Amino acid sequence: MANKHDHPGEQAADDPIRLLGIRDTALSVDEVFAAVGDAAAGGTALFVGTVRDHDGGADVTRLGYSSHPTAEAELRRVAEKVAADFPVRALAAVHRVGELAVGDLAVVVAVSCPHRGEAFEACRRLIDNLKHEVPIWKHQSFTDGTEEWVGA
Repeated sequence: MANKHDHPGEQAADDPIRLLGIRDTALSVDEVFAAVGDAAAGGTALFVGTVRDHDGGADVTRLGYSSHPTAEAELRRVAEKVAADFPVRALAAVHRVGELAVGDLAVVVAVSCPHRGEAFEACRRLIDNLKHEVPIWKHQSFTDGTEEWVGA
């Protein structure tokens, strides 16, 4: 009997990056989830980031995201690194820019891997690195009239 890790389904896909984007239109969890479907994946992890009504103890009244022109290229670099470090079968990541309301989807990422542990770890790395390395900035306005840029 062959070693279970010799099976092609236990390996990373040749081209696992299925969907990447920085968008000024509403995001879809269904689109991202569908993009990472793979018959060899035993685990799919999905993260959805939404606009909350508060930050740092203050009530948020408005929020906008803007990005550098290189943001999509940096998103691809981050995705490629995650795909190189884990046995990723499929990966997707989209981030919203523009004015968003409380409850709107700001970011959706998903990763499918042969096993759940790998999927969880890869998805966490993807969202963490996206937030730290991709040049996307958040501008928040608060009920007390103050404003703040995050990540700028």
